[in-house]
Amino acid sequence: MFFKAFQSLTLIATAYAATLQQFTGNFGSNPTGVGFYYYKPATLQNPPPVLVAAHECTGSAEGYFGETTWSSLADQYGFYVIYPNAPTAGGCWDVHTNATLTHNGGGDSLGIVSMVRYAISNWGVDSTRAFVSGTSSGAMMTNVLIGAYPDVFAGGAAFSGVPFGCFAGPNAWNTQCALGELIMTPQQWGQLVFNAYPGYTGPRPSMQVWHGTADTTLYPQNYYEEVGIPNNTYGGIRINLIVKQWTDVLGYSQTPTSVEVNNPQAEYNRSIYGPKFQAILAQGVGHTVPVHETDTLAFFGLGSGSTSSSPTTTPPPVTSPTSSPPSGGTVAHWGQCGGIGWTGGTVCQAPYTCQAANAYYSQCL
Repeated sequence: MFFKAFQSLTLIATAYAATLQQFTGNFGSNPTGVGFYYYKPATLQNPPPVLVAAHECTGSAEGYFGETTWSSLADQYGFYVIYPNAPTAGGCWDVHTNATLTHNGGGDSLGIVSMVRYAISNWGVDSTRAFVSGTSSGAMMTNVLIGAYPDVFAGGAAFSGVPFGCFAGPNAWNTQCALGELIMTPQQWGQLVFNAYPGYTGPRPSMQVWHGTADTTLYPQNYYEEVGIPNNTYGGIRINLIVKQWTDVLGYSQTPTSVEVNNPQAEYNRSIYGPKFQAILAQGVGHTVPVHETDTLAFFGLGSGSTSSSPTTTPPPVTSPTSSPPSGGTVAHWGQCGGIGWTGGTVCQAPYTCQAANAYYSQCL
């Protein structure tokens, strides 16, 4: 009888722990009154990572909790999820003021960073594994946080946003930026990020950018300003090659080290510029690109995270390529034959073999 009662209490406690909760105490500097919601899974890594999930305009922390699968992935891999709630009536984030675009300057960005700093100080969160991802306005905030707080975040993923500083100005909405009419050089875009935290010499976070070619809210040129596009083709499909802002910040070449057509799905093309930056353009997709949580989690190195005392930050391994495929294979020369998220053929037509370029892409060569 006692055991059954204890078991019931344990199940209730576990269920309570694994729900979205609102934090109402003092968590540090929060000049604009950003709301603080969080999700704590029943089992955590030791020490646990933390992911900030930033909602879109007209959205909310509670809404984004339901729209995305971050919480179920947190259950699987043992990390905290923070869902900040924008303080404005329209639910849009402050990504335009000088305060929010400056390290420790104020604005919504400082409120969110205070949540992460609180989690590190009070929940035992791993200070080297704080990440952020967001949609639309939340994607803009992702760029802001990665640009202004490189000492806090290890990586970010922006779904249908704009470059850091693109919305800068007196108004919350910047039509010139939204329409893709703000064109600058890579060095000019990069300098906006450097100016956010003068004198910072530490490592820069990893960055993943997603955008749709049919986006008429934040026009695709915003992606092109993060990822420029010359008249190059790969496998007969036009792709975006020259990266502006984030290659300048990270010191990468503007030519990708590899390009993956139809990855992570048909009509999505992934350009990889180095271990810390990749950009995915979704052909025919409007506003917004659906959040690809498992893909982003692998990019962050959390997808294979252990809930034991010795977590790993290595992404899941690619399926071993076939070194000696039989004749009559299904994948032609130059075609993709493997990588994280790949569901197509894995055997190359003779005499080609499937060779891994990186964790996300293997090719018949």
